[in-house]
Amino acid sequence: MARDEQGKLNPNNADDNQKPVKALIEAVNIRSMSLVVLTSIASLYFISWAQAVLLPLIVAVLISYALDPLVSTLDRLRIPRPLSAAIILILLLSAVAAASIPLQREAMAILDKIPLAINEFQRNEAQSPKHEEGIIEKAQAAAKKIEESAAKGQSDDHPAHQGITAVRVVDKPMDVEDYVLRNSPAALVMISQLFSVLLLVYFILAVGPLYKRKIVKISGPSFGRMRKAARIMNDFHHQVRRFLFVMLLGALFVGLLTWLAFIALGVEQAMLWGVVAGVASAVPYLGPFLVFLGTGIAAFIQFGQLDTAIVVAGISLAITSIQGYLLTPWLTSQVSSLNPVVIFIGLLFWGWLWGPVGLIIATPILMIIKSLCDHVVNLRPVGELLGK
Repeated sequence: MARDEQGKLNPNNADDNQKPVKALIEAVNIRSMSLVVLTSIASLYFISWAQAVLLPLIVAVLISYALDPLVSTLDRLRIPRPLSAAIILILLLSAVAAASIPLQREAMAILDKIPLAINEFQRNEAQSPKHEEGIIEKAQAAAKKIEESAAKGQSDDHPAHQGITAVRVVDKPMDVEDYVLRNSPAALVMISQLFSVLLLVYFILAVGPLYKRKIVKISGPSFGRMRKAARIMNDFHHQVRRFLFVMLLGALFVGLLTWLAFIALGVEQAMLWGVVAGVASAVPYLGPFLVFLGTGIAAFIQFGQLDTAIVVAGISLAITSIQGYLLTPWLTSQVSSLNPVVIFIGLLFWGWLWGPVGLIIATPILMIIKSLCDHVVNLRPVGELLGK
């Protein structure tokens, strides 16, 4: 408490002296929060603006984490690391190209059946007896009558002039070649980004732990800080490799089970759909939904029955649901300490920011952020918020 002029304690003066301090603390807090909000907005804008550079870089880093054990094995055999990285990438691309040849044949077989299925569907519709009109058909007929009466009234008010030919607008059918030409710039951009990712993967694998040593060296000069930086980098590697292993197990589960189920149901091109379902399972929510639609359409084209198509699509959805809601969350909970709410919010955020690729890399990015927050004292409250 503050003392007055006579030396007595005066509680009112104490409150008056503390008011400027409280006002200063509140001003600092508001200023800090404003800076955090502005920094977050600027970071979001930068991430979205630099997508063409950041996205291939992050994808290349994740792929290099997955392939690094293979390159390290060849490195231990006294093979130079640049040569080891080239060998691994060539083997990987050769395996993908060899596997795509039979899958391409099955895809072409599906495309050949689409015109025949459309003609068969139109023939069945023409031969089917007329059924009683429902509510939707009657509403459409009433709307058509109203439009015809309105058009007739306008023609009576404005009679057609003699010598003027009426013009009828005819919709042009879809031209596949024109569609491909119009979208060729986007395809070229995607191909260039693919080559950029491959080159980045090669260089990251070729240099090996060079950047890890540089980051540890920069974090010095004390030995404790260098050791902490090395521990953080090792934790990053382990987290990403565990997540990639979980993704691989989930893709194998979906692919094999879909292949065996479709063989039992007699679905043609079962191997193709197994591979497609396994690859699409890496994209949360969007991938299984697209496989559900694709398998349903393919089954309807093959069997020509709606109930059979629903059964095939339902089995595909059940397999991907088991993988997405049971297997992958359980495995992810074993290899990381993220809570499901944070994972879902991260999927929404990165999917909104970077599309389907953002859905794939959302979880490893969250795992890296969580690991960093756990090792930095000032960020531990954020890590606690992200954890279970």
